[in-house]
Formats: sequence, structure tokens, C-alpha cells
Amino acid sequence: MKHIKRPGKYPDGGNLYLKVRKTTRKIRTDAVTKSWLFRYSRFGKETWMGLGPYPDLSLSEARELATRERKKRLQGIDPLTDKRARQIAARTAHDNMLTFAACADLYIEAQAPGWSNPKHIEQWRSTLKNLAGPIIGNLPVDQIDTALIMRCLEPIWATKTETANRLRGRMEAVLDWATVRGYRNGDNPARWRGHLDKLLPRPSQVARVKHHAALPFTEVGQFMQQLREDFGVASRALEVLILTACRTNEVVKAEWSEFDLNRSTWVIPAARMKSKRRHRVPLSAAAIEVLGTTRKLDKTYVFPGHKRNTHLSNAAMLQVLKRMERTDITVHGFRSTFRDWCAESTNFPAHVAEMALAHALRDKTEAAYRRGDLFEKRARLMADWAGYCSKPMELASVIPIRQETG
Repeated sequence: MKHIKRPGKYPDGGNLYLKVRKTTRKIRTDAVTKSWLFRYSRFGKETWMGLGPYPDLSLSEARELATRERKKRLQGIDPLTDKRARQIAARTAHDNMLTFAACADLYIEAQAPGWSNPKHIEQWRSTLKNLAGPIIGNLPVDQIDTALIMRCLEPIWATKTETANRLRGRMEAVLDWATVRGYRNGDNPARWRGHLDKLLPRPSQVARVKHHAALPFTEVGQFMQQLREDFGVASRALEVLILTACRTNEVVKAEWSEFDLNRSTWVIPAARMKSKRRHRVPLSAAAIEVLGTTRKLDKTYVFPGHKRNTHLSNAAMLQVLKRMERTDITVHGFRSTFRDWCAESTNFPAHVAEMALAHALRDKTEAAYRRGDLFEKRARLMADWAGYCSKPMELASVIPIRQETG
């Protein structure tokens, strides 16, 4: 080890490496610093964790530390998360307790691998930092009580009910994590049932649920006729979204490798589904026809964006609605339009429509026994839907009754 002078990473085995780099001091041009690194895969990415400097940490000591970290990986423990927890615990040793902000960071870091959407992670951080942080962020987690939780919630419970309820749930999750990890004891002061429900009105009593504005299904034929007159990739994407009753994220990120047009099938991978389950979509003849208009635009994405090797943005279809002067409706609302049509104009069972929308069955017993995805029935449903969308509803002619003259 003493004789290695060239900068680089030198493997010792067992994920242990010696890192050599030139020193920043200008006393000697050939001076180098050496340190031990542990390499492992974290969230699917190569990660390097420092173990300590050489020669302060000998080769045998570095090997022992590397062995310890490998054992953590076998136990499902992330070495960096564990290291960070120990560092924070050391910094707050005088309180013998972690702060709420520290626990929030550690909780989010522990849950992040299961949250595929980076926006979701950022929303958690933002909510807890901006709304809870000023009041309880720097407090030891074992000192947080009901009065402090109420100070976070009461100012926004009536005016920003949805945000406040989301904040309450996230504080409850962090405090539960802290309890399980041994940083606090007792009941969770952010718990709703049997606790905060005695102090705050139910969210449904102070704020109505706002549904996505939807087009009445009787107007969808006329709308589709106007949409087909609007040229552009985003317009075709919206057309496919309506014909398949899929979500925005599922459509704009669609890749040609997911489609088998000969079998009229589109398979959306689990990673892009809200339910995190693979979803087969039967394609109507009308949907396949629309897809044919974009087939030569890009080799990867069905609906390419303006920049090379990118897909359409999530806001692109909303811009189409604005261009059509239809700001009274939303893109997501077309799923409600489809569901209303299913309920009021067809004889298809409700569970077939729900499966077409990729909704999970609420009846757990039925869900346990239903193994198939009703693909053939859904194919007939989507064909009927496409047929309905292609025929604008004509207004009935009104013949005035002639009044008799006296």
C-alpha cells in the first residue's frame, strides 16, 4: 500500500478499494492521499462509501469494516442510510435523541426505493420541511406532542384541507418510524382515529372533494371530430388517451416496444402504472389508425417531444385543450367520461369497466379469486367506445306546432 502513488481506485476484493489521489497541498508535486472505499449498488446505481483514511485505518481494519458493510447488505440494511443515522445520532448525543427533521430525512431515504416517482419524494420533503419544519423540525422527536401537531395543522386545516390532511399523514408516518427505531415512546400524537378526530372536523366536512372536470359523454363524439381537425403529436396523443381510457403518464411515455399492433395489444409496464402492476390494453381499430400516423416520427417514443430522444411532456395535451378553448375540462377527466358512458349507455358489468381503467377491485375476496384481466371482454368494450366516439350526437329536430289563428 505504501508504494502505490498513481491516482486511481485499487480493488482488494470483497467490494473494498483503496482510493489514491493527488493531494491539494502544494508542498510536493508527487504527494498523494489514500483512503478506503466500500462499493455497492444503491437504488440500482453504483455507490462508493468512505470507510476511513490510510494509514490511520490499516488494511486488516479496512477489511473488517468492508465485511461488516457486506453483512448489512445481506440483512437488507443500506450502509449509507445506517451511517448517516449514526452520524446524526452522534451530533445530537447531548439530547440523546434525533430531531424530527432528521427522522423525516431518514424515513424518506428508507422509503425512497419504493417510490418510483421522484416528484413524490420531493413532495414529501417539501411538505414536512415547509409546513412542519418551522414548528417541530428542530425539536427532539420524543418531545413532540399533540399540542405541537395541532400548531402545524390548525392554521391550514380549514383553508387547505387536502394539504393539511396529507401533512398529518406524513407526520404520523415519520413518528411511527421513530417509535419503531426506538427514538420515541408512547402513542403517536399525529394519529387520526381515536385521537385527532376528536379535535378536528373530518376533512370531508370542511372541504369538498374536487373531481377532475370531465366532458359529458354525450359530447365526446363532437369533441373527437374537432380534435381530429387539430394537427400535431399532442393531439394524436390525446386521441389515443381517450380511445384507451389511459392516464397521461401512461400515454406520453409510451414506447413502440410495448405495442403489438398485429395483435391489437399495448402492454404498459408496471413501473409506469399507478397500481404498479403490468396492464394490457386492447387497441380498437380506431386507436391503431391513430398510432399509424405517428409510426415514423420516432424509433423509440410513440409520441416524441420537440427535443431529440425525448417523449411528449405531461402538459402537452393540456395545451391542446387550451388551443381548442376547452379550459372547462381536464385531460384526466376523460377517464370519468368513459366511465359514465359505460354505466349509462352499455350493459357491460362494472368490474369490466373498472379493469379497463386499471382500477384495483375493492372487493378483496373477488380480487383474490379473479386471476385473469378480462382482456376479450375489454376488447369488445373498447371497440364499442371507439364506435361511440366516432359518431357525433345529432341534436333532434324540433318541429314547432303551428298555432291556430282565431
